[in-house]
Amino acid sequence: SIGYALRHVDGESVRDLYKFADDEMYREKTSHRYTRNNGDISLLTNMLEARNFETEAHARRLEDYCVKIGRMLGFRESSVNSLAFLAKFHDIGKIGIRDKILLKPGPLTESEFAEMKKHSEIGYRIANSMPDLEHVADFIHKHHEWFDGSGYPFGLKGEEIPIECRILSVVDAYDAMTSDRPYRKAIGKENAIKELKRCSGTQFDPDIVDLFTGLVQSEEA
Repeated sequence: SIGYALRHVDGESVRDLYKFADDEMYREKTSHRYTRNNGDISLLTNMLEARNFETEAHARRLEDYCVKIGRMLGFRESSVNSLAFLAKFHDIGKIGIRDKILLKPGPLTESEFAEMKKHSEIGYRIANSMPDLEHVADFIHKHHEWFDGSGYPFGLKGEEIPIECRILSVVDAYDAMTSDRPYRKAIGKENAIKELKRCSGTQFDPDIVDLFTGLVQSEEA
């Protein structure tokens, strides 16, 4: 792949050429692997939708925003692809959570929340057992960590949290706030942005909040 890039791309730095070749090789491998394992991915997608908590529209919105943020940050295509998979499958562990907790229309009790938190570990185990998802298994495990260290399951803080998880955290919270849920109505985009900024530095990475809210506001203009 590197040889092909060097022969066919002019006027770029050596670093750019290597990045181009790496991205092309990754896309080819991912495409072939996805074709072979498409049945597993389709099954997971159907299971998520059947449980009525991960709609196709929600997954598309998360993927769209996560990919945009990744590209704004200069991610390689392989990392952008991982973000897309994370956006779609971060909550696969909820397959293992009882419906009475998963779909409860009111606040969870302490014991119910303790059970709900197990979904990140369950999701990690599922993803780690699947060739298509093992590259995002660690991100799935850590997607509920908070920037100030008060999240779960490890209590990671700041840049200890993978940036992919920090991106997803902001995007997922925004989409949750601007969508109707069983236990509450959507609060609207302006109020959602205010809430993201209020939680910047505690739940969310301030840099990602600034980048994301700027993106949302530019799209509204």
